[in-house]
Amino acid sequence: MKWDLWLERAKPLVPVIVINDLDDAVPMAQALVDGGVRLLEVTLRTEHGLEAIRLIKREVADAIVGVGTVTNARQLEDALNMGAEFAVSPGISQELLDCARNWGGAYLPGVATPSEVMQARNAGFKYQKFFPAGAAGGIDMLNALSGPFYDVQFCPTGGVGSDNYRRYMSQSNVFAVGGSWLTPKEAVSAQNWQALTALAIAS
Repeated sequence: MKWDLWLERAKPLVPVIVINDLDDAVPMAQALVDGGVRLLEVTLRTEHGLEAIRLIKREVADAIVGVGTVTNARQLEDALNMGAEFAVSPGISQELLDCARNWGGAYLPGVATPSEVMQARNAGFKYQKFFPAGAAGGIDMLNALSGPFYDVQFCPTGGVGSDNYRRYMSQSNVFAVGGSWLTPKEAVSAQNWQALTALAIAS
């Protein structure tokens, strides 16, 4: 499983990256990688997402580049063509499950309820994104899910930040955590890449 292999050489942190200026993509990614954070989820929340994936894949040698905010099969296919190594969705659909299963790569379907966990697991995906973690019950929900879904591992995102990510990471059914706290807007706007590296090192 790619997640296991990746986590042997990367921190279990997945920054949720929003690219508002394409020129920021490579230096931002390099700053995070320099701090030991290599699993980079570049979201499709702006028009620059796909091109940012291509640039980071080409320019930042040690980055493991994924795509986030994938909501349909076409987006997944486009991101894979740009070099994305993993994919993350905020929710779940049969279309995406089928497309991801045909691809056979590292895909995290977004789940928030037991029924969605079952749907994703039955489709073959035992690594899932728990989103929005805070609003969906947080650590209490993860604890509740750990019983019936003992073989499922989650990456909580949404409401996860510098103040609580270690608590999430301490859960037995959490393999990584995701969030935007590793790319604070103030530092990115100021192109203070050293601040991102320092934050990544400290996390």
